[in-house]
Amino acid sequence: MMREIRLCFNAFEMQKRGSLVRSTYIGRESLSRQGSLKLVMESVKLAYGENSDVVKEGNFAGVQAISGTDACRLFAEFQRRFQPESRIYLPVPTWPNHHNIWRDAQVPQRTFQYYNPASKGLHFAALMDDVKNAPNRSFFLLHPCAHNPTGIDPTDEQWRDISYLFKVKNHFPFFDMAYQGFASGDLEKDAQAIRIFLDDGHLIGCAQSFAKTMGLYGQRVGCLSVLCVDKNQATAVKSQLQQIARAMYSNPPVHGALLVSTILGDPSLKSLWVKEVKVMSDRIMKMRAALRDNLEKLGSARTWEHITNQVGMFWYSGLNPEQVDRLRNEFHIYMTHDGRISMAGVTTGNVDYLTNAIHEVTKSG
Repeated sequence: MMREIRLCFNAFEMQKRGSLVRSTYIGRESLSRQGSLKLVMESVKLAYGENSDVVKEGNFAGVQAISGTDACRLFAEFQRRFQPESRIYLPVPTWPNHHNIWRDAQVPQRTFQYYNPASKGLHFAALMDDVKNAPNRSFFLLHPCAHNPTGIDPTDEQWRDISYLFKVKNHFPFFDMAYQGFASGDLEKDAQAIRIFLDDGHLIGCAQSFAKTMGLYGQRVGCLSVLCVDKNQATAVKSQLQQIARAMYSNPPVHGALLVSTILGDPSLKSLWVKEVKVMSDRIMKMRAALRDNLEKLGSARTWEHITNQVGMFWYSGLNPEQVDRLRNEFHIYMTHDGRISMAGVTTGNVDYLTNAIHEVTKSG
């Protein structure tokens, strides 16, 4: 696929073959503060649906962001300026940088329960209690798919219950979607949580990143979109987001945005990309199945269903800090201290070694 992307992008750069000025200029000019309009539109289609009312009516404020981190940071600053009395509720656990982002925006933080250590699954009852007990009109950060770090997602029915309670409490959902396609291999299915909230009439904020799904970590390509009540509000919100961006970094980079918008805007390239996302997702699922199968065959006293119950790039293993230290010191296997393992690094060549090491450090409890 990368060869086809390069060919496509080179063709775009060299529309006038033989023009040295043209070939050196394209991809090096400055974008405006809003970034690439094509990138924003294609990203919105991906999140909310190609034929959604959001796309048809255009009642959203969208700006290109410097990957998902910046999309979150822009929204956090927007929240601080225009809802200064509000709080942001973050799941326990969440991606650690979420705390840094809203802290630096000086937005008060609270947490809501998400992970149940006993079941190594979703603590749904506690989650719903925290949503219910939060002050009306609170802001909540939600992971629509492949929750980081746990890999645990609510079912569609649970998402509907969450959406209903948000409606009752008039909470604002902000989705951080960095892994669309990595949970199930199906981009539409992985956006189902957002679609449920959309169908229920919520106004929504959404951060998107193409770092993982297109392998563009170094290009820092993302999008922030905020749904609005009408086009007038969308214009006003977009203007404020652009002002925030101006003070932070002036304007976003162009090269990665051209790559993403070209792929998403070309049916044949997009189809190829969708197939390759599924290949990546399927490979991770196979490694999950192999890891669980190997551990069970070794006669481990533990249960390992959570390996295949979780989805996405990460496995929230349940290993304690002492076991994590042993894996590092004795077997040179590295993970975060909370036991989160990157399943993207597990291969057919190392899964047996990983299995034996995990079995060794978990023998005694």
